[in-house]
Amino acid sequence: MASGGGNNRIGTHRNSLKGTTTTSTASTDKPLSVNSNPSKPAFKNKSSPLTGASSGLRKSSPGSLGGGAAKDDAGVPGRVRVAVRLRPRNAEESVADADFADCVELQPELKRLKLRKNNWDTDTYEFDEVLTEFASQKRVYEVVAKPVVEGVLDGYNGTIMAYGQTGTGKTYTLGRLGEEDTANRGIMVRAMEDILAEVSPEIDSVLVSYLQLYMESLQDLLDPTNDNISIVEEPKSGDVSLPGATLVEIRDQQSFLELLRLGEAHRHAANTKLNTESSRSHALLMVHVKRTVKGREPAHSSDNGNSTSMARSLRPPLVRKGKLVVVDLAGSERIDKSGSDGHTREEAKSINLSLSALGKCINALAENSAHVPVRDSKLTRLLRDSFGGTARTSLVITVGPSPRHRGETASTIMFGQRAMKVENMLKLKEEFDYKSLARRLDIQLDKLIMEHERKQKAFEVEIERITAEAQNRISEAERNYADAVETERLKYQKDYMESIKKLEEKWMMNQQNQGNERKEQMVHIAEEVAEVKKLLSKETSLRKAAKEEVYNLKSQLAQLKMSEASANSEILKLRKMVEDEVCQKQKLEGEILMLQSQLLHLSFEANETRKRLDGGGPGKVPGGEDSPVSQVRSQLKDSGNGEKASVAKLFEQVGLQKILSLLEAEDADVRIHAVKVVANLAAEETNQQKIVEAGGLKSLLMLLGSSKDETIHRVAAGAIANLAMNEKNQELIMSQGGISLLSTTASHAKDPQTLRMVAGAIANLCGNDKLQTKLRGEGGIKALLEIVKCGHPDVLAQVARGIANFAKCESRASTQGSKTGRSLLIEDGALPWIVQNANSDASPIRRHIELALCHLAQHEVNAKDMISEGALWELVRISQDCPREDIRTLAHRTLASSPDFIAGLKRLRIDY
Repeated sequence: MASGGGNNRIGTHRNSLKGTTTTSTASTDKPLSVNSNPSKPAFKNKSSPLTGASSGLRKSSPGSLGGGAAKDDAGVPGRVRVAVRLRPRNAEESVADADFADCVELQPELKRLKLRKNNWDTDTYEFDEVLTEFASQKRVYEVVAKPVVEGVLDGYNGTIMAYGQTGTGKTYTLGRLGEEDTANRGIMVRAMEDILAEVSPEIDSVLVSYLQLYMESLQDLLDPTNDNISIVEEPKSGDVSLPGATLVEIRDQQSFLELLRLGEAHRHAANTKLNTESSRSHALLMVHVKRTVKGREPAHSSDNGNSTSMARSLRPPLVRKGKLVVVDLAGSERIDKSGSDGHTREEAKSINLSLSALGKCINALAENSAHVPVRDSKLTRLLRDSFGGTARTSLVITVGPSPRHRGETASTIMFGQRAMKVENMLKLKEEFDYKSLARRLDIQLDKLIMEHERKQKAFEVEIERITAEAQNRISEAERNYADAVETERLKYQKDYMESIKKLEEKWMMNQQNQGNERKEQMVHIAEEVAEVKKLLSKETSLRKAAKEEVYNLKSQLAQLKMSEASANSEILKLRKMVEDEVCQKQKLEGEILMLQSQLLHLSFEANETRKRLDGGGPGKVPGGEDSPVSQVRSQLKDSGNGEKASVAKLFEQVGLQKILSLLEAEDADVRIHAVKVVANLAAEETNQQKIVEAGGLKSLLMLLGSSKDETIHRVAAGAIANLAMNEKNQELIMSQGGISLLSTTASHAKDPQTLRMVAGAIANLCGNDKLQTKLRGEGGIKALLEIVKCGHPDVLAQVARGIANFAKCESRASTQGSKTGRSLLIEDGALPWIVQNANSDASPIRRHIELALCHLAQHEVNAKDMISEGALWELVRISQDCPREDIRTLAHRTLASSPDFIAGLKRLRIDY
């Protein structure tokens, strides 16, 4: 993991986590009383309008959810504190439950919650804190988590846990990073900020582990390869430790945020009907805080020291160790509501089983049962200290307002009510830090060693001085002796050289007389040897050249023989292939003639049927309001059993592959008849997958690009529109350049029916969330805006449907947070046409345009553009005059919730 500034050290903690929480023989475990008040507060007291002007962080009682009085409300020390938080309605609930009231009613001033059983009967429950949907993240942290965090800093174990139905805001409450808006930071981030503000980096330490319990397997979110961590329980104390978990030392907030991002990236999540990013595992953040107790640190001995100060320096400092566990439980869910299937269903079963085991343990603790089934699940084993143990525990239960989930809301409320009956015995974890004492003694030892080394060095310097002085005297004596020896040597060498010189002169005189005769003989012999060597070298080179020539000729002969044999074999193969090709060509020509006759017969029957229908029905081309798919299907239905039976008979007799091969025939009539047959087959959903797998989609797209025939363009576009009803086929059409081909076809088309088919195909593609950016990038929106120049009502209805689909996908992406910035429709200039046709006389056009305007208005960043283009007037008209109640309600809610629209209404003096 990349660390911020290199301030965190990552390592695998090989020993038991018990080593960070258990005490030595000198440690003490002290129960925390109701009125306990640490001698020195770790946080500065700050008044808050939410908790009272005089309430401070370090003055809250143990187990208390809010700051304020130092006395427990119930008078029972260590009771589990429970707060309930209501999530506001989401976009789906605002539409689906528009006519129904919320199933819960909050009374925060009385700390009560009312659950509606029906229109006239309610149940009332009391909690330690009631948080409305308007409660800020800071307010939630102060009343739920802050007292637990201060207890951890004082040496107590603490647990903060979120429980509730999936999609009710547990992860938002605990793990929100607040990167876009710091006010949205969750409990994890705020707790670490307070911890880091109170610890001293020089003498204190903060270690963090991040785990997930997935399918009863405990996995390390910081090291995905470590996916089966064992749980070890101390037999005597009952403490739980995780020997294989990764421990990261945290020194600044940035490194902690990077750790959370890394963990969230490895956490299991899935898309369900209740939540697009539903957590499929229980996440546990463990923070181990080790603090030295200030004011009780023994003084260091001075350099000259005495026995009393030395004894005081040998006393170890007192440290307190606290562990904070933040638990983000996976949401409980019903399979029939979440729509889970396959592996997601198995995940939901595992989640519900572990939550059921937790509920059984809490029931047993609340009823003071003799047996608590802690070992039924790894989750209950991990939370053993949190319920009925020594930890201070705060539980926040999250509920939603929808009456459709009244049963799940009631179950969550009862879980919180039972948890409020569980009592813990809080114990202080403090011990003497012998390691710190050892480090201090090591420092003193290092000082003594340095002093000894200094004296040793001075002694060695003195020895070196004496040694150098003696060495100088010895060197001077050796030089005197060497000078005397050298003088004597030079004298004898001079006498020797003179004797040698005399002997050499005599020898040179003798040699000079004999040298002249021998010199003449040697010159003659050298000339003869040089001549023989020259002849031998010439002969050798000629022989070598002859051998190379013979070798080259032999190689060429062998290659010629091999080439001849290979050529003969190749000629035989080519003759056989030519004969096979001739037979195959004759066979294919016969099949093509047969298919052409069948297609002509089928076309004749279809034309006869259409003539009969045209004679008895209206002159308008049959078709639905919204999609060319309905036109093709109704055409098949109205044509009677004759044409349908003929197409089915042709499909069975000839085969889809051969029909598709005729799309590439040279004869234009054959191509027209073939594409009509494919279009009729594509109108049936059972045939669409077969056509795509056989390459029919690719052939239809090639026809759009290669053919110039208007009829082929119209029928091929209709077939592509049929295939584009399937999401998988939509991705194939986009990947093969379908938008560009459809746009080109629309730019050259003159027939309104061709434009209607093309607009219908693009409209179907506009309904895919994954293809928004690519569709716009390849000119899909601009193609629709070019098509509107036709002016035909049926064409305009398809364009309006495509724009409504695109706006709906953008609205959904903006709600989920994956889309920011202005709408792509507005950037491509579609807004003026939308406003112009919002009050069209044609019902299909008007309905789609009204829906598109409402979806565009959902995103606040589009408001200014819509007001400047006059869309505000149309939204007011839609909210008052639209015949569809759902669209009218959506427009009204949008106008009432947008500050820009409200300001625009006031500026234009529109009474609304």
